[in-house]
Amino acid sequence: MTRRSGGWAPSAMPSRLLALALVLAATFPARAATDMAALSLEQLMEITVVGASKYQQKQSEVAAAVSVITREDIRTFGWRTLAEALTSLPGVHSTYDRQYTYLGTRGLSQPGDLNVRVLVTINGNRVNEATYDSATLGHEFPLDLDLIERIEYVPGPGGAVYGQNALFGVVNVVTRDGAGIDGAELAAAVQDPQRLRQGRVSVGRRLDSGLDFLVSASGLRARGENRFYDYGEGIAGVATDMDGERDEAFFTRMAKGPWSFELIHSDRRKDDPTAAGGSRPLEPNQFIRDRYLLTQVQYQGPLADASLQLLARLFLEEYRFDSDAKYDDWWYSYAGASSSRGGELRLLSTARPAHKLMVGLELQDNPRQELDKEYPNSGWRAGVYAQDEWRLSETLVATLGLRTDRNSVNGTRSSPRAALIWQAAPASALKLMAGRAHRAPNTSERDWDFRAGESPTLLPAVDSEVIDTRELVVDHRVAPDLSVRGALYQWSLKDLIVWDDEAWRFASGLRVKATGLELSADRTWGWGGRLRASLSRQQARFARGEGLANSPHWLGKLHFSAPLPAAGLRLGYEWQLESARRAASGARLPGQGLSNLHLTADRWAPGLSVSLGIYNLFDKAYRQPISASGWITELPQDGRSVRLKMELRF
Repeated sequence: MTRRSGGWAPSAMPSRLLALALVLAATFPARAATDMAALSLEQLMEITVVGASKYQQKQSEVAAAVSVITREDIRTFGWRTLAEALTSLPGVHSTYDRQYTYLGTRGLSQPGDLNVRVLVTINGNRVNEATYDSATLGHEFPLDLDLIERIEYVPGPGGAVYGQNALFGVVNVVTRDGAGIDGAELAAAVQDPQRLRQGRVSVGRRLDSGLDFLVSASGLRARGENRFYDYGEGIAGVATDMDGERDEAFFTRMAKGPWSFELIHSDRRKDDPTAAGGSRPLEPNQFIRDRYLLTQVQYQGPLADASLQLLARLFLEEYRFDSDAKYDDWWYSYAGASSSRGGELRLLSTARPAHKLMVGLELQDNPRQELDKEYPNSGWRAGVYAQDEWRLSETLVATLGLRTDRNSVNGTRSSPRAALIWQAAPASALKLMAGRAHRAPNTSERDWDFRAGESPTLLPAVDSEVIDTRELVVDHRVAPDLSVRGALYQWSLKDLIVWDDEAWRFASGLRVKATGLELSADRTWGWGGRLRASLSRQQARFARGEGLANSPHWLGKLHFSAPLPAAGLRLGYEWQLESARRAASGARLPGQGLSNLHLTADRWAPGLSVSLGIYNLFDKAYRQPISASGWITELPQDGRSVRLKMELRF
């Protein structure tokens, strides 16, 4: 075994998995090429989006540079987490600190920020919990990726519709239904060198009575990698068996007519090999644990006639965070908790010609917002919103929206937005947008002064963050099978909440400004091939000119998929390029280009799907910046890893 600073101990398992997959490919008879992902470009653009305005819209009608990731995209490229799928999009990058995965959007990703500036929903139900306002995107995301029908990514401020957290974008995950399962599914996967084992069983169907049901349970066990860490101050070593993970998730959804009910429960424990938060390095049994309970019951249907639609829903969320960490010779157990309950009423009217008018009311009571059980806290939020999608002419549509939120933290804030969509030609559309969104500080940011050690004291409230954006989007269909998009944006964020190392607490920082350009193209071929490519230039700086940490200036993405008829396979190849990032310490981390390769066989046997994924194909060594609160501020990422997965449907 060789050892290198921050490297990983090579294992023979990836080569064994690769050999096994090649043997399978050679053994099974070659059949006709699969067409599982061969939707035409026109069909792809017809996929409707709900996440932008809370009602169905064609992508061309959405006042944003919206992107949709379909279930077939996830299968084709073998994405294992929500973060991996989102990172395939223009202007998005991610960071992993061996505890959580963080999303960077349009140049902003404060190391360790818990994704508080992006709103994540599942079927419109908020995932961001009420204590830290965090959203989870890696294995800690409470829903198995196999249960996703599509992911809607709406970049830009969504505060005019959603309120809290929707500063840089909204991610709405739409789940599969029972009719899509239509029977049972069993799935199992192994991955090395992470020594990971994963399984899922799902049952679903639409009955003759009209009841659609889906029940699914998933589990994951990983022993992790035995990596070498240099913690500084002369402390270094191999963190043996300190990278393990254990995940369990349950999902059920029932729907009949206008009614639906869903429940999600997950329990994830991740060991900590990095001694995050400055705990004792190389100490076994340090971990974090996240538990979610998300549920909602919903009615969606017409009132008097089809021109007036009502949506009413009630929701309940429970989140628990537990962590054990050792400092010097004593153990400290963290036990954070949040509970939320509330409801939403929404009316959508198309009665008035040329107008699509939506009004809504959302209430959320947070009886528990506890950083620790010894310090109880609570709060509430309420918001009213209205939006008019106004067709001014055959080719010109205006979208005007306003949401006013009041909460127990900092009073009343308003989030307006306006957009003009001009269909300049049958194949060309221009979108001009401006908006504002707010984010109230979460419990840990606003309430506690950690300088007092075991006796935290209340602080004066930290100001809310306010973002103002302007954006121009041009969509053009060059040919029936080729479309291009350009998005030019500018955003300004006031009072960015940052960690103050000297004061040992959060504080409102300087204004941040950014400009960026995103160019993308999507091409399909009649024989089933598809190519997506994008290039993003983004520059985010503090008002005094200093660049942001963890903010690459260039992002390049390429995704190619094609059938391989001779082997009965479909190939998905992904290449992601990032320019250099800067760590919180000021160190410059070089950029890198990563390749991932995924092969899927759906027709080797009836109901059987076999896939092989090789991630970081060329075993590139690279590092990412992480929070400066621990020993390590930059962390080496995984080298080449191989996953073999089998699914059986019956």
